[in-house]
Parts: sequence; structure tokens; C-alpha cells
Amino acid sequence: MSSTYARFDTVFLLSRFAGAKYSPLWPSSSSSSSSSSHSSLLSSGTHLRAKPNSRLRSVTAASSGPIIAGSESIEIKSLPTKPIEGQKTGTSGLRKKVKVFMQDNYLANWIQALFNSLPLEDYKDATLVLGGDGRYFNKEASQIIIKIAAGNGVGKILVGQEGILSTPAVSAVIRKRKANGGFIMSASHNPGGPEYDWGIKTVDDDESPNLSDPYINFQFNYSSGQPAPESITDKIYGNTLSISEIKVAEIPDIDLSHVGVTKYGNFSVEVIDPVSDYLELMEDVFDFDLIRGLLSRSDFGFMFDAMHAVTGAYAKPIFVDNLGAKPDSISNGVPLEDFGHGHPDPNLTYAKDLVDVMYRDDGPDFGAASDGDGDRNMVLGNKFFVTPSDSVAMIAANAQEAIPYFRAGPKGLARSMPTSGALDRVAEKLKLPFFEVPTGWKFFGNLMDAGKLSICGEESFGTGSDHIREKDGIWAVLAWLSILAHRNKDKKPGEKLVSVADVVNEYWATYGRNFFSRYDYEECESEGANKMIEYLRDIVAKSKAGENYGNYVLQFADDFSYTDPVDGSVASKQGVRFVFTDGSRIIFRLSGTGSAGATVRIYIEQFEPDVSKHDVDAQIALKPLIGSFLSCIVCIKAEGVYREGEAHCHYMREKTILCHMVLMKGELGS
Repeated sequence: MSSTYARFDTVFLLSRFAGAKYSPLWPSSSSSSSSSSHSSLLSSGTHLRAKPNSRLRSVTAASSGPIIAGSESIEIKSLPTKPIEGQKTGTSGLRKKVKVFMQDNYLANWIQALFNSLPLEDYKDATLVLGGDGRYFNKEASQIIIKIAAGNGVGKILVGQEGILSTPAVSAVIRKRKANGGFIMSASHNPGGPEYDWGIKTVDDDESPNLSDPYINFQFNYSSGQPAPESITDKIYGNTLSISEIKVAEIPDIDLSHVGVTKYGNFSVEVIDPVSDYLELMEDVFDFDLIRGLLSRSDFGFMFDAMHAVTGAYAKPIFVDNLGAKPDSISNGVPLEDFGHGHPDPNLTYAKDLVDVMYRDDGPDFGAASDGDGDRNMVLGNKFFVTPSDSVAMIAANAQEAIPYFRAGPKGLARSMPTSGALDRVAEKLKLPFFEVPTGWKFFGNLMDAGKLSICGEESFGTGSDHIREKDGIWAVLAWLSILAHRNKDKKPGEKLVSVADVVNEYWATYGRNFFSRYDYEECESEGANKMIEYLRDIVAKSKAGENYGNYVLQFADDFSYTDPVDGSVASKQGVRFVFTDGSRIIFRLSGTGSAGATVRIYIEQFEPDVSKHDVDAQIALKPLIGSFLSCIVCIKAEGVYREGEAHCHYMREKTILCHMVLMKGELGS
């Protein structure tokens, strides 16, 4: 399929930390010529669209210092507009074809509707943060957002140099500088570039990939530091249906290539170094001297794959300049608008270059990768892959002794429902509060704000803590380096180092192993996929504890529902679960029900306490559970024709055939 999509996510954040110690990533003497391609918000007539604006060249040419003064006041235009159909904002944002997004007033309507949905005190004369992952079109979108923000009375915009700020860095900047909120322009882990009609691919509500649909992701974080609640996103949609005007400031495009302040009357735009605030926060959380001692060892190999995405702007300053890693340890470290024609998704399939290096006999001891906007991570040892579900559990198990931020111990632990139960066992052993929440980082944010949660994670390569209100890829990498550095701090040259595999095997010996895998069936007919889920819900309604599914005994089955312990809100129909008495689980979730069809996700988990069986390949270990369960209960058929479904396994290096699971277009059968 060749359709092109755009997605705009909304979220507002709150600030906490102070101070900054870092020189700008790009020197102020860098050329401003790149800014001449920025798009103007204003065009002929009363419409708003992204279009080249030659006025920027005169503005940048007039810049002679860190502060550029404009006129004493700015003119605000009220541009007539009409509602545009289809701007319904879901829990993770607005998704449309990019060609639709680029229509007259489409982006501008939605931004204005957002401001119309917020209390005046949330943005009037306030400071907001703006940044993104550096992909194609973000600079143009930045100019549109800045002008509408100024037109609505925002006092100041903090924007990353060249429009770059990772998702975790936006949170860090907001919390440190006490900004009222922020905008994140990102397509997370999906490809970018002009060949994809702005080069951004769509994802479903939990940011999992739909491989056919390029998109833009625009995220707006609310004051608590987490994704906007549905009450806000519902208001935005309501206002898109009645919008009649767009408030726009008549100011030139801002030069994003130079760190400094541009002022127009009472409105100002400060272009900031994208790294310094985030780096300072990491120095507060971790013992950099301890990590530096590990990375400077001649007998320890390290590699980080930035995948030509936003963490390329952070990798050298953090890992090389501050922690002493070798310059050649950073792979694909230059952020590119098209990610080097790659797919910036840190898994075994798309981070193949890193995986190939890590699986060599002489490969590094530790490797990691992060995604497009820097909030996801993958961790590898030499010839050893750590699943995201295991990774968050192992970080939690070692956090108190290895990471200064947790010296007093974590407040609590949490995971998304589909994530394996490994973290549950850590919480039980450490006697910590534990929470199982629906997929979506906002559910963690409420718990963090209430002081109930410190460390959390999702099986989709997202790990984080309460240092910010977003998942954080580089944080997870530094956490693992801290664990390894702590375990090896007394090792002398020539002594065998504690490896990633050693840490994992020790954890399994203590807590047991949760074999886990996820299968994605993509671009299924939405109608048939919905019928399948309804069929499963019918099975759940009729199921009874003690029923046998092959060799497995059912403990309970349900459609997961979550009541937030902080605000009492309820999230229902979050995934169909079959949980067995030995701790095994099979979970079905439906996501991405757009015009490209639905994605059916199946999560398979089996707990194994026997140490002698911990080295078994996960697919082999899970095969009996898959065979006993799926062959009995579910399939989708088309005109009586059945076939096995080809699924993309999230934790393997190639596509796999999931036996007995049949997904076809059409009517449900059994």
C-alpha cells in the first residue's frame, strides 16, 4: 500500500530540575542557510499552509548576537477558517494522510483548536517547549506552531536548536525550566524522509508500527508531565467542529540554526541547546564516575546505535565526551531527516547492523540502540538479547545498589498489562507496591505524580522512571551501564568481567524466567479482527476456573479493566487475557483500526522456575502453550478457506509462522 498518513499526539508537562552544564551541540557560528527552507505559516488569502518563505533570509542575515529584537509589538491576525472533517483526536493523537494534513488550514485548525481547549491560564504569557526528532517537515511545522502560539498570547517558546529535542529531553526541559507545557513533533520509531510524503509512518495507539502508512506524530504533554487525558483530547475534537478563526502572529520565520533569543514585543522565542538540560538530569540520576570507569576499560567493549535518529545528537556528548567511550563506539550517530533511509525501531530486525556486530565472536560486551524520538531502547550483550520485559525487571532488581537516584529504594514498580510478569516477582521479593496498567505511558504518570511509582516499563521496548514522565531510551542504557559498572568496579585488569548474560542468568536463577513473545498480525480486515475479539470475549464470558486447555489449567479469563488508584478513572476492554495456574498467559489486543486495517497482537508468556530449562529458546519453550491453546479456540475464515497467519514476531530476527492461528479477511469461524 502506498497511502501516507500523519499523526499529531497531544501532551503537556511540568518542570522540576535546575542548572545546566553543557556547551551547545552546534556552535553559534554555524551557517543559517538551512533555515531558508523553513515554511511560512502565512500564504495568500486567509489560508495557512507550509510554503517557502524568503523573509527568513533577511531575519537571519540581521542576526548579530544571541538576542534579536523585533518590533515593540506584534500584529495578531484573525484568519477566518471552517471546520475540517476527520480531526478526531484519539488517546495518542490525530492521524490522517499527510496530503490531508498539508491542506489549507488543516494543521493550523488543529493547533488553534488545541489552544481553544485549554484554560487561558495554562498558556497566556506562559512558557511552552517545542521540539522533535529532526525528521523531514518538523522545521516547517515548528514555524506554524510558533506563530499560532504567539497569536494566542503565549509569552515564550523554548525550541531545540534545528527543531531537535528528544521526547525525554522535552520532559527534562519543561520540568527544569518550569515551563507550562510542551509540544513534541515525532513519528517515534517509524521511517522518515521526503520519499514518504514527509517521510513519517503511522503507528497505532501504543506506537507500534503499521508498515504501510507514513505519518507525522505531534505530541502535546499536559501539566503533570504525561500524555493529555481524554477530557482534553475530546475538547480538542469538539473545537475542530466549530472553529471559525485562527489567531496568528505576523512575525517572520524564526532562525532555528542558532542558539539565542528572538523577541517581538512581549513574545520571545529562545532556541536552546537540545542536550544540556537532559545531560544535567542524567548526571543527577547516575554516577557518571562509576560508568566512566567501566567505559574507559580496555577490556570492555561498548556500542550504541543511534539509527541516524534524534539520539545521535545526544550520544557523543553523553557517552563519548562525558563518559569516555571511544568515538567509534557510536554507530549511525548523525541525525538525518530520513534516518539514512532506515527504520529507526530498536529491535532485532531493524537494528540489524548493531545485532550483527553484537553476535560476532569478537563483538562488544554491551550494545544498545534507541528509536526515532529517543524514548525506546534495546539492550544486548555479546550474543545475548535482553527482552524489554526482562530488562525493566532487572533494572528494578539492581537499582538500589547501582543507581544513586534510587539509593533509598524504589517507591513502587509497574508494567503494562501485556508485559511479562517478571517485574511482578521483583516487586514481591522487594516488598514494593506493584501496579498493572493498560498500555499507555499516561497511566504510569498518574502513579508517579502520586508518589507511588519509581520504575516502570512496557514490552514494546519502553522503559523509564519518575525522573521524567516519558519513557527514556538513553536512561535505560545508562541504567544497564550502571549495573555492569557496579558489578565490575573491583575487577582488576585480566579478571573476567561480569557480563550482560551473567546478570540475566543470575536474575533468572533468583526469580525464575518468564518466557515471552509477541506476534503482530498486521493489516487485517478491521471487521474480521473485531469479530475475532468479540468471539474471544464470548469465550471469556463462558469460561470457568479449572478448565483444561491441553496441559494447562485456567486460573481466570477476562477482558482487562483498570481502575486508576489515584483519580478513580476506569479504562475497560484493554485486552483479552487467559491466565493459567502455572503463571502462563495468552493475551489478545486489537490496535490500529485505521483505513489500513487492524493489527492483532498476541502475547504469549510462560513462567519457568527450573534453572536447568532457562537456556531453552523462547520459541521452543512457548510452543506447547501455543499449540494447546490457539488450535482450540480461534480462527478467522474467508469463504471457507483457512490458512496459517504470517506474523511478525517482535523478538526474533525474521517473520515466523504462528501455528494454528488463522487470520483471514471475512467472517469469524471456529
